[in-house]
Amino acid sequence: MTQLYLKALEIQGFKSFPDKTVLNFGEDITAIVGPNGSGKSNISDAIRWVMGEQNSRQLRGAKMEDVIFGGTEKRNQMGFAQVTLVIDNTEHIFPTREEAEVAVTRRYYRSGESEYYINKQSVRLKDVNELFMDTGMGREGYSIIGQGKIDEILSVKSGERREIFEEAAGISKYRHRKEESERKLERTEENLVRINDKIAELELQVEPLRAQAETAKKYLVLRDELRVLEISVWLEQLQNLRTAKLKLESDTAQAKEACDQAQATLDEAYAQGESFTEEMRQNDVAADALRGQVTEAESAAGEESAAIAVLQTSVEHNNESLRRLEQELTSTDQRRENLQGQIDGQLARIADIDRDAAVLETALSELLSRAQALADSAKGAADEAEALRAQEAIAVAEAADGRAALSALQAGLDEAGQRRITVRQELSEAQRKLEESEKDAKTNRRALNDAREEAQAAENIIQGHSLRMDSRRQKAQSAQDAKQELTRQVNAQEDRIRLLTEMEKEYEGFNKAVKTVMQAAEKNTLRGIHGPVAGLMTTEQTYAVALETALGAALQNIVVEREEDAKAAIQFLKQRDGGRATFLPLTAIRGDELRENAAGEYGFVGIASRLVRYDARYDYIFKNLLGRTVVVEDLDCGVNMARRYQNRFRIVTLDGQIIQPGGAMTGGSASRGTGALARAGRLRAAEEQAERCEAARKTAEQRFRAAEKRLHACETACETQNAALRRQAEAQAALAAACTQHRALLGSAQARQEELMQQQRSMEAEKQRSAEVLASFDAREAQAGTQLRDAETRVQTCRDALARLRTEAAEQEAQLAGQRTALTRTEAELSGEKRALEQMRALRCETDAGLSSAADSIKRYECECERMQDELAEEKAAHERSETLAHTLREQLEQTGKRREQVEERRTAVRRDAQDAGEQILGMEREASRLENRAGQLKAEEAQLLGRMWESYELTPTPAAALAQPIDDPAAARERAHELRGEIRALGSVNPDAVEEYRRVRERYAFMGGQKDDLERAQRELYRVIDRLTVNMKEIFASEFARLNVLFGQTFREIFGGGHAELALADTSDILSCGIDIRVSPPGKAVKTITLLSGGEKAFVAITLYFAILKLRPAPFCVLDEIEAALDDVNVQRYAKYIRKLTDFTQFIVITHRRGTMEEADMLYGVTMQEQGVSKLLMLNLAEAEKRLKNTIK
Repeated sequence: MTQLYLKALEIQGFKSFPDKTVLNFGEDITAIVGPNGSGKSNISDAIRWVMGEQNSRQLRGAKMEDVIFGGTEKRNQMGFAQVTLVIDNTEHIFPTREEAEVAVTRRYYRSGESEYYINKQSVRLKDVNELFMDTGMGREGYSIIGQGKIDEILSVKSGERREIFEEAAGISKYRHRKEESERKLERTEENLVRINDKIAELELQVEPLRAQAETAKKYLVLRDELRVLEISVWLEQLQNLRTAKLKLESDTAQAKEACDQAQATLDEAYAQGESFTEEMRQNDVAADALRGQVTEAESAAGEESAAIAVLQTSVEHNNESLRRLEQELTSTDQRRENLQGQIDGQLARIADIDRDAAVLETALSELLSRAQALADSAKGAADEAEALRAQEAIAVAEAADGRAALSALQAGLDEAGQRRITVRQELSEAQRKLEESEKDAKTNRRALNDAREEAQAAENIIQGHSLRMDSRRQKAQSAQDAKQELTRQVNAQEDRIRLLTEMEKEYEGFNKAVKTVMQAAEKNTLRGIHGPVAGLMTTEQTYAVALETALGAALQNIVVEREEDAKAAIQFLKQRDGGRATFLPLTAIRGDELRENAAGEYGFVGIASRLVRYDARYDYIFKNLLGRTVVVEDLDCGVNMARRYQNRFRIVTLDGQIIQPGGAMTGGSASRGTGALARAGRLRAAEEQAERCEAARKTAEQRFRAAEKRLHACETACETQNAALRRQAEAQAALAAACTQHRALLGSAQARQEELMQQQRSMEAEKQRSAEVLASFDAREAQAGTQLRDAETRVQTCRDALARLRTEAAEQEAQLAGQRTALTRTEAELSGEKRALEQMRALRCETDAGLSSAADSIKRYECECERMQDELAEEKAAHERSETLAHTLREQLEQTGKRREQVEERRTAVRRDAQDAGEQILGMEREASRLENRAGQLKAEEAQLLGRMWESYELTPTPAAALAQPIDDPAAARERAHELRGEIRALGSVNPDAVEEYRRVRERYAFMGGQKDDLERAQRELYRVIDRLTVNMKEIFASEFARLNVLFGQTFREIFGGGHAELALADTSDILSCGIDIRVSPPGKAVKTITLLSGGEKAFVAITLYFAILKLRPAPFCVLDEIEAALDDVNVQRYAKYIRKLTDFTQFIVITHRRGTMEEADMLYGVTMQEQGVSKLLMLNLAEAEKRLKNTIK
């Protein structure tokens, strides 16, 4: 048993293994089995991945993220994948590691981060690659032979097989070092080129910088002296400005204090005016309430008067109804007595009708008996007449037969004579037609020539139509192209409209809170939500920027119905962590528009609330937001207007600049067309453009249809000409055939004449025979005539008797029908009389009921009259109370009007005082403005001095004071500064940094020289290292390749049972780069190239080569992923047994479906997928099971 190197594999979150899964490899051969798609090959991928594989395609994935468990219907996806490979290092297969056990771990996160660990210590990918290099276990080695790699080694070009052979020869680390050295050499040479370029550049800079450095030294001396002088002069000027500024500030403060006092007085006057206005408003409200009450009282009085009139009318109506009912009751009694008399008379009439019906029924029975006797007599006469008719029919039939035969003979003779006449006529007609045909032939030839000329003319016409048709077709095509272009434009505009509409529906541009509230409102989660301010208004595109700027964040304020709706929405945002929003309840918000009349000012556009369109119920909302904002054309107009009205309201320009109340100004660049209003404008513009494009498209479509119509007309004319041309050709052919037909007709007529003559002779003989038959028929006909006359006499006698019987029967029938009719009429009359009797009885019952109902109605009307009299009295009392209340309310209304007039007079006086105070404030503000302008000038001069100080020397007053010197004579100091500036100008262009730059360049030049020497030494050393590595690689590869060639031939013969196999270098002069050819010849076959082998043979050759490599350089372990899939059962047995031979040096993990491989394994791992998408493991130790089975048998 060999040393076991691969001890365990731990998988978590990798592909189909979401749970932590551990595979312990404790035997020589471990087989992993399972159905397709269960995740067997994921174990091989996990081993390859943990050893550093970076190509996701080698792991059967599109990207590296695919190795992380992606989740199933029942499980969520995982955020990372981790695989740990535990390898026994007791025999120091990793020379760089002293531990007896090495655990390599790789972890990959869904964010793309990778982590590598060796024995739980974080390392780099490079460290993992170097650990496995030249051990046969690397990702480029031969320890993992996956699906498809078997065919790949035989199908790829010979030059692409080198990696596996170099890993087997053990020169991978040398090649890696050589490639690394070559990369270092390439970088060294690149650096050397750059260093030489930089040294050349520095040599060009050194001498000019030396001259510049000398000039710079002189400049620095003069500049320092000038600096001290200028700073001293500027500080003295700055001190003078600050003294003047302090005095000006004192004067300004006094002016502002006086202005504030006057403003307080004005505000107090405004407040009194507002209180008077409020008092007047309350008086108006009270007056309106009183007017309403007066109106209600008058209305109530009117209603009561109307009710009194109605009640009086109702009483009179009830009295009239009582009188009418009493009259009806009297007439009803009289009708009842009359009805009783009619009922008695009707009963007597019904008894008379019953007696008449009995008499009619007796007479009807007697008539029926007589009719039956007549019917029996008529039947006997009819039978006798029928027998005579039969005899008559026989005689008539015999006579008819004779006459028919005679007629047939005579008709035959007549027909033969007629046919002879017809034949003669046909013969003369044929001769006449022949003559006519000859004439027609001449006419046809002339017509044929005319037809040819007409055909030529028709062809010319067709060519003309074709030219016109081409022209119209081009016009139709251009119209079609225009229509398609317009259709494309319409579709583009519709797409734009859909996009803008979708943005509006999704509340694009609104904050999270607005979106949350509006989505909840659309789902009816929140009530009373009208929408954001931006969605409740529209405006012209000209004002969009100004209004968006004026509204600012208020565009996203949400308008709601009531304060309760706002509270519910705020609570909803708190629960959902949806952010913050401002709500405007319609029941709480109040607003008014600007009182100042600025309409006549230059540049005035309008009050912002009047430039938007909205529903009338939002009037207070938009007056509150925009009622005190004025829109002007530009900033100059806005500044002038703000000064005129002392900045009492906000001003916005059309391009979005703002002058706030109080004078603050906000402005700059603004993004145009990005707000909700601008988007709504773009939506309207897109809809208008779409309508224009649609109209243009319809026009183009009409033009296209007209062009198509003209084209169709032209095509129709062309087809007509073509049809005429075809008809001319057909007429020509018909004329040519007519002559031939008439010639044939003459011969046919002559033959027909001979035939008819023959028929005439045969008909003469037939006529003779018919005369003889006719004589015999005459005799028979005379005899039949006598018999016929006797029969006719007897039939006539029977007919007369039958007629008499029928006449009597008809009379009896008529008499019987009359009796029946009389009986039916009597029965009907009896039924009608009974119905009339029933109706009279019902009418009497109704009359009795009417009498009772009339009595009840009279009582009800009497009660109703009493009730109405009571109500009439109550209504009259209420009417008097309403009149009194209305009079009282009118007096209160008059007093309220007098109080309002008094308040109006007091408010007028207060306004006059306020106007006087406003004029006084205006004068004070002008003085304050003058002082502020002077302060602004001083501040500008101070800022100018500070700016010059900063721009020239980057100093502020505090550090500048440390450099300044006392100045006794400021004029002399300024003159000396002027002289210094002249000396500096005389120096010309000066580089102040030349001194430092010259020093730096000189030091850098020396440093670059040292760098160049170091790089040249490194270059020489790398050349020596590369040469040494190349020699070592050639020696090792040549030796190991020869050994591998021998082992390959030996292994081939062992597995195939004979044959020949070898490896050959494509170019022996370049053994480190040339391709490697594989030449095999199985036993019994003369195969020169592996391409002629079958698929199974190719796979077995590749497996043989891998086994030979394992003999040459045994890998600690080898993973074989279904590489025997293409082999038959016999070769699978050979393959499995040969693996057993190799277990002395290598541990095998085999992923397989084949039974022969499973039987050779020591341990089985079964991979199942009981849960869809999740792999699970089952383990069976075959060696232990076999031992237990043997012990059980013993």
